[in-house]
Amino acid sequence: MRQHFYTLAGGIAAIALFTGILYAGAVAIRDRETAATPELVLETPDMTDFEATPDQADDEVPLDPGGAATTSEQSPTTENAARAIEPQQFGLPDTVTSAPLERVEPRAPLSEPKKEAKAAGPTVLYRPVAVAAGVIQFDKLTLQIDGIEPEQAERTCESAGKSWPCGIVARTAFRNFLRARAVSCDLPEGDSGPSATASCTLGGQDLATWLVDNGWATPVPGSTLEKRADAARQAKLGFYGDDPRDLNHTPMTFDDPTLGIGVDASQPDL
Repeated sequence: MRQHFYTLAGGIAAIALFTGILYAGAVAIRDRETAATPELVLETPDMTDFEATPDQADDEVPLDPGGAATTSEQSPTTENAARAIEPQQFGLPDTVTSAPLERVEPRAPLSEPKKEAKAAGPTVLYRPVAVAAGVIQFDKLTLQIDGIEPEQAERTCESAGKSWPCGIVARTAFRNFLRARAVSCDLPEGDSGPSATASCTLGGQDLATWLVDNGWATPVPGSTLEKRADAARQAKLGFYGDDPRDLNHTPMTFDDPTLGIGVDASQPDL
């Protein structure tokens, strides 16, 4: 029991000794820093020490224009005095005028601007809708097929003493031929109006030729299609025949070279 007491007392004494050594070292370091950096006291000079005495006032050199010349003579190495600058003319051009500004023509370009080459060839128009025989519409563009006379859907024809709506029948036949397939047209350059006249083809077949061959269009005077119109008239096709809606007659047939070509299939002339 006594041995344990001595061990505990020795440990406490060692801790106290170590603490005392640390405290003594800290005090010594603080005293050394204080001695190395003494406190600075800002002293304010007394302005009365700088007052000029009567003897010093007489010795002062007066500031007159002649003084600079005297100084220059005494100091030959002194640089020349800077010339005076007039602030009103600083930064202004040599010739100042109050006349208004004059616009001049721009100079010619150093090189010719590059012009984008326009792809030559027909324009492909998608999803055509026939509004009459020989008149098709693409969105906001109405196109008249070139080479034939404009037809109206309200046209009527006489056959066997009966009147029948040949204009509507011609439009229906034209729609059945188109079937909303894309057509290729030679549109006039620079024409961006709501209507135009152009020649168009579908699957290699000219639309004007197809209409004339089936009797659903009248060629313009002097056209090469007049012979085809005479053949359709002799065969009593289209406008020159009977009402094709009469079931007593043989159903009319059309010469469609594009049969077998799907709507999404590529056309031979595109």
